This record gives sequence, C-alpha cells and structure tokens, in this order.
Amino acid sequence: MELTGAQLTAIIAGAVILFDIVVRVIAIIVVPRNRRPTAGMAWLLAIFFIPIIGILLFWLIGNPKLPKRRREKQAEVDEFIRESTHGIERVSDSSTWPSWFDGVVRLNRTLGAMPLIGSNSASLIGDYAGSLAAMTEAIARAERYVHVEFYIFAYDRTTAPFFDALGEAVARGVEVRVLLDHIASVRVKGYRRTIRRLKRMGVRWQLMLPVQPLLGKYQRPDLRNHRKILVVDGEVGFMGSQNIIDRSYNKRSNIRRGLKWKELVVRVEGPIVSGLEAIFATDWYLETGEPPMREIVPLGQEAEAQNLDCQVVPSGPGYSNENNLKLFLALMYAARERIILTSPYFVPDEAMLRAISGATQRGVHVELFVSEIGDQALVYHAQRSYYEALLRAGVKIWLYRAPYILHSKHFTIDDNVAVIGSSNMDIRSFELNMEVSLLVHGASFVREMRLVEAGYRAESRELTLDEWLRQPIRSTVLDNLARLTSALQ
Repeated sequence: MELTGAQLTAIIAGAVILFDIVVRVIAIIVVPRNRRPTAGMAWLLAIFFIPIIGILLFWLIGNPKLPKRRREKQAEVDEFIRESTHGIERVSDSSTWPSWFDGVVRLNRTLGAMPLIGSNSASLIGDYAGSLAAMTEAIARAERYVHVEFYIFAYDRTTAPFFDALGEAVARGVEVRVLLDHIASVRVKGYRRTIRRLKRMGVRWQLMLPVQPLLGKYQRPDLRNHRKILVVDGEVGFMGSQNIIDRSYNKRSNIRRGLKWKELVVRVEGPIVSGLEAIFATDWYLETGEPPMREIVPLGQEAEAQNLDCQVVPSGPGYSNENNLKLFLALMYAARERIILTSPYFVPDEAMLRAISGATQRGVHVELFVSEIGDQALVYHAQRSYYEALLRAGVKIWLYRAPYILHSKHFTIDDNVAVIGSSNMDIRSFELNMEVSLLVHGASFVREMRLVEAGYRAESRELTLDEWLRQPIRSTVLDNLARLTSALQ
C-alpha cells in the first residue's frame, strides 16, 4: 500500500519526536553522572535546546577525564612515588607550623603522592626577560641533563638564546629532553620552525596530549598539559606561570593592542627539585612509555640558606580528584589573617566562592589581583560576572593596568604559607588542565611574595562596588552569558 504525502509526513514527524524523547531520556541518565550539578544542568540545557549541536559538543568535550589506561598509569607512578619516598620528609621544626598545616600536607600527599621536604631555597623572578635569562644561564651550566616541560614552547627572537643554550648543551654531551603541549604549541606562530630547530639540535622531544587520531593518539581535545617546568642536573629547578615565547605571544592582535604578559617564576634549589623532576619523569613516561624512574626518587642537595619546607602538588584530568582545588580550599578555610590571590583567569566554583566569603565573614583580609583587560573574551567576561559578589563580600579587587596581562598564578596565606605554579583559579585549571603547584612554608619566602604583591598594588587600581554598579547593562548581559558557558565542563 502506498503512503500518501500526509502519512509520510506524519511518520517522519513521529520518528523525529520519538528520537527527541529518547535523546532527552538518555541525556538525563548519562549527563549528570559524576558531574557537578551546575555542569550537568548546563549540558542538559544545551542538549534540550540545541539537540544536534549539544550532542556533538558533549561527545567531543563531555568527558573531563583522560583515557582510562592513562589514568591507570598515573596511579601506578603515584604508588611508586609513595613507596619510594616513605619516611623521607626532612622538614624544619614542625613546632613552628600553624596548627592546620600538617593536615594540608597530608591532603596533598594523599592526592598527589608527593611528600613535604625541607632544607630548600627559593627566589622569585618577576621580570620576563630576567626569568628567561636565568633559565638560559642554568642550561649553559648543565653537566648531565636538562629537562624542559612547557605548555607553550616556541622558537622566536626572544627565546633564541634559550634554544641556543639547549643546542650547546647537546653538543657538549648533555642529555636534553623537551615536552611541549601539542594543541597549545601548534596554535602558536612558528610551530614548524620550532620543531625543525629541535630536530636540528638533536634534542629528544615529545608532544604532550597529542591529538593525532590517525596515529591512534586521541582524547578530549581541550584536555591540556598546562605545566611549566625546567630542571637542570637535578640541582636547580624553575616553575611558575611563564611559557617559552615572546611576551606578546607573537599574535598580531596582541601586538596591535600593545599587550604584554606579566609573569612570576620561582627558582628552587634543594631536595624539592626532585619533586619537579618526578613530574617531568612521569609526564615523559606517560607520553613515551619510557619509565625514567631513576630520576623520581633521588633527593637533591640540601639548601640551608632559607630552610624552606616545600611540597609539589600535581593535578589534572589524570587524577580522580581536583587536587589543586582541594589544596586552595583547605588553605582558604585555614587562613586566620589574610589571603592574597593572583590569578589571570578567576572563575571560581561555588565551593571557592563560599570559602572566600566565609573568610571575609570571620575577619580575614582578602585581596584579589586580576588584569584590567583580558586576552580571552569569554573567560574575561565570565570572570567579571563574579566581581559584584566578591565586592559585596568585602574582597578588595585590584585591576592591574593595561596594556599588561597579569598572568602570574600564586597566593599567600597569613605570613608563612604560599602557593605558586601554573594553575589558574578557574574551572578549566581545576578539571581540564594538567597543572603543578608548589606549596611553600617559610616566612622569608612569604616576605618576598609580599614585595611582589606590593609591586602589583602600585601598578593597579582598586575596583569599588560603586564603580562596578555603574557598569552598562550590555556588559552585565555579556558577563552573565559567559558565566553560563563556564559550567560546560
């Protein structure tokens, strides 16, 4: 029997309705599982209102974890580190610690496997060219090996001396290994030139989290390795916010706007360098399958000058917990006098907002340093959507003046504890990026941090609630729309 046009149309319409119902039912079952309620609701709204696009996006970026096999390898390494470092916590007089500090250290040890280690020295470098020069000098003195791991690694006029030092190190027989994030680096101008230079120098290099499906290498494409680490001979290490690239990031739009990145790097000596080495060794193993375990366990020489207690805290989608977020929250709840935060991309979740407001309500002085302008529109507007709540809670917000992008990532708690590293205070850094942070206990280090913060304050202007409430409605709409997208994790 032939179907009439009306019957065919009715059948097609019924099939479409049935498909739509099935999709919605499956989404309700699958999407919220092991996901924050806000993120689950945002994904459900996307799928319900724009089904095809919502389903495609969820398929591409809906899973916030790395493949199971990679997470299993990470767990294997973590267990090896715990067993190999059992009982090595050589720390300063623990009687000088705040009463809450031991609990924070135990938390980090449980989540990230790394121990707290004493007898370290650390110094801060806030000058962009100065940090590159310091790292280049350390490489020039290398005798055994140089390990380089950066989110963005680019050969240009600014970084040429750094690359020259790597090439000279290889020429004199030093082993040089380089890890660079695939997607972040390939998006930068001159990527092919960078790879050609590495090959020509004879450096052993490897892409991190490569998205190369034809080679069998694939995971959620926006899961990235955001770490920035340099280790030389196991004796000196560098970490922080700075990538290896010109401070304009070689983007025409940045150059046209005159944007310049402001960074903060910490140079460390002492046994804690082995912690940074362990991060590199683990990532090298995860990417190449070569387990350089000999570099994970040995501890460097003690550096008595400052006698700082330090703990490396790795985090990211290779872990079952949000290690960096839990560390940040623990410190915010522990603070008794002051919390001073610096983050270029500040998009807190509900837990962090409660921790900050709870701190101000119990009398803790809280300050936040962010940039006056942004380089990423969506994140910039999402960040702005939290300013009113923060200001009403009593947080002092300082806007670092244009044309600088304050890209430093650190914060201090009271007068003796600080954290510095690669992690922003946003959902991306908490869930999607592989990050590394350094927890430091030591009044001398915090005093140095205070000088950095004072420098930021001198170059910033304070945002007041009265000024913020005069924002045009169009800005408020943009901010709130961007805030909704931040939950799609």
